[in-house]
Amino acid sequence: MKLVFATHNNNKLDEVKDLLSNSFEILSLKDIGFKEEITEEKKTIIENSKIKCIAVKQKTGYDCFADDTGLEVEALDGAPGVLSKRFAGLNATSEDNINKLLYLLKKETNRNARFKTVISLNINGSIKTFEGICNGTISTKRMGKSGFGYDPIFIPIGSKRSFGQMTVQEKNIIAHRSIAVFKLVNFLTNLYQINEISI
Repeated sequence: MKLVFATHNNNKLDEVKDLLSNSFEILSLKDIGFKEEITEEKKTIIENSKIKCIAVKQKTGYDCFADDTGLEVEALDGAPGVLSKRFAGLNATSEDNINKLLYLLKKETNRNARFKTVISLNINGSIKTFEGICNGTISTKRMGKSGFGYDPIFIPIGSKRSFGQMTVQEKNIIAHRSIAVFKLVNFLTNLYQINEISI
């Protein structure tokens, strides 16, 4: 089964490909020659994930899925949330975002947080959404150099290591994106089996 993952982020692409079986051929936006930037200007994570898969489907005709992820920090009333990628500014780097978050939490004892991913799948004329959540805490300093985004300062519940200290395979056992992807895979597998029976 061939699907487009509506992302230019190679780190996300690698994580998703690691999770999916050989039954699914995952194409990136680069693979299909899609170079347009999709503006993520909605106010919620789910709306941003939908806008991406709708845009790619409309312009290319490919069945596709897209994700949007936010880090929600309890002491900051859920911020940075939908603004996670541009928390420190429109052109902020991951380092900029981490620096701002650590500064805001410098004197904060409540460091509870969660990663939330929503995957939207545009297939057969309808959109299905799948959510994944990983609870944890924000460390007081960077830990590890693996992963991307806020990974070096996010410690999932039950672990003493940050995502930045884990391999892709270790992270995928518990991470928010993998939870959402597993739900996506279960849906596609059931859909594929139903289609097989009806043919």
